Amino acid sequence: MRILITNDDGINAPGLKILQNIAEEVAGPDGDVWTVAPAFEQSGVGHCINYVHPTMISEFGPRRFAAEGSPADCVLAGLFHVMNGNAPDLVLSGVNKGNNSAENVVYSGTIGAAMEAALHRVPAIALSQYFGPDNASLENGFEAAAEHGAALVRKLIDGGAWGGETYQTFYNVNFPPVAGGGVKGTRVVPQGLRPKGGFGIQPHQAPNGRNFLWIRGSAQNVASGDNTDATVNLDGYISVTPMRCDLTAHDLLDDVAQRLE
Repeated sequence: MRILITNDDGINAPGLKILQNIAEEVAGPDGDVWTVAPAFEQSGVGHCINYVHPTMISEFGPRRFAAEGSPADCVLAGLFHVMNGNAPDLVLSGVNKGNNSAENVVYSGTIGAAMEAALHRVPAIALSQYFGPDNASLENGFEAAAEHGAALVRKLIDGGAWGGETYQTFYNVNFPPVAGGGVKGTRVVPQGLRPKGGFGIQPHQAPNGRNFLWIRGSAQNVASGDNTDATVNLDGYISVTPMRCDLTAHDLLDDVAQRLE
């Protein structure tokens, strides 16, 4: 199996090393793993692509590249330049330092990479590690992802629902904020929404009198509704959420059409 890996935390992020190990285990001795990751951290860029200026790409080693662009740019670089149009069997994005559950999904560059792969009909999985008091002080805070990642990816490859007539399915996986041995299992659940989730602004005045704004996130140790991703993560379960790039509110189409008649 040929696997392309990327992330949004940057080429030197510890989570990418965890993902490399996961990918190598999944690819097997006869497979190969290619890395194209951002040269610098790109957290929060979502599905951004840099089409107004060129993206520099550098080779760091065999099948290992860094691109000065977003995670989606890295997927494009991997598919059409580094791998020379020979599509991989799978794209893995992560392992993100921090959860991409609930409203975090819409901001996440980790998710953006998986979305870009899915738009090119390449199977893709985004993986993120929730952090909290039970794993933040561990020697390896990514322990849950490291111990359970490869087995879960294999299960999704073999038994997941892939494809789609229009938009391709991809998967969002979040590992709970616990040690590896504390993982209770896996739940397939929808994306949730934390009360008062999202980002806000904190103003700051520099010593020279100029005004700056810091973007601040909301509390992450908050449940996101019954049987949804952040809720099961906080209860010790890995969440698996099938997703597509289609943002249409299909349940409202008929109603809105009637309202506009």
